[in-house]
Amino acid sequence: MPHFKITLAYDGTPYHGWQLQPGLATVQATLADALFRIVGEKVLPQGSGRTDTGVHALGQVASVTLAAPIPADRLHRALNHCLPNSIRVLAVEAVDERFHARHSAVSKTYEYRIFSVAYQICAPTMAPFVWPCLWNLALDALNQAAAHVIGTHDFTALAASPASPEDAPASYVRTITHSRWHEEGDLILYRVASNGFLHHMVRNLVGTFVQCGAGRRDPDTIPALITSRDRSQCGPTAPASGLFLVSVDYPALDSLSERPAAEMAIEG
Repeated sequence: MPHFKITLAYDGTPYHGWQLQPGLATVQATLADALFRIVGEKVLPQGSGRTDTGVHALGQVASVTLAAPIPADRLHRALNHCLPNSIRVLAVEAVDERFHARHSAVSKTYEYRIFSVAYQICAPTMAPFVWPCLWNLALDALNQAAAHVIGTHDFTALAASPASPEDAPASYVRTITHSRWHEEGDLILYRVASNGFLHHMVRNLVGTFVQCGAGRRDPDTIPALITSRDRSQCGPTAPASGLFLVSVDYPALDSLSERPAAEMAIEG
């Protein structure tokens, strides 16, 4: 039975996130429907992470096993023919059956985009993909704050509260390997890479850092904020519109586990 790695990009605006939800449009359900139309099989592709409502992707990864002996290149073309224009498949690869989009992932990179030009109007073609922030932001202060989260920390203070005890992750400890802001034209971009992200973690980081960039919070208070493990000490959750899942990294095939690791939490 062929096993595939599917890399896709999507505009998250019309979707209620990645994860299948009855009666709601989601990326996972839309991809599953396209697969059914192509091969007549009811399968649920597994994504690298359950991106939240309105969050976009430049390099989401899914894995799926099919019974039909369809070549990867043919499946690639057929998926882009069946999927709406808001979802594009970038690549389809036949991979070892041990590969799992979520369980095999070792690192992910997100990017957050802010349109921050005081007294200018954000174009409607750009607005669905940025946070049109009206504050003047100091890049040095943003990076001073962002540097404090690099390393291994308990990020309880920067995670959304679980809807129920059953939804709480087994651990709030994550390792961030890259955290930096830079300017690109009218945009201020934040890139962050980690071995995993908690629900709303990136958007809470951005909302807190923006307070530092706007002069409303001292960047050097970030370590105490993390230590507090108190969500009320953080800034607001930044809008979903500016968040993109950029890429997912995987180990070499030889180091893939025979058994999957624990399920990762909802992200974004």
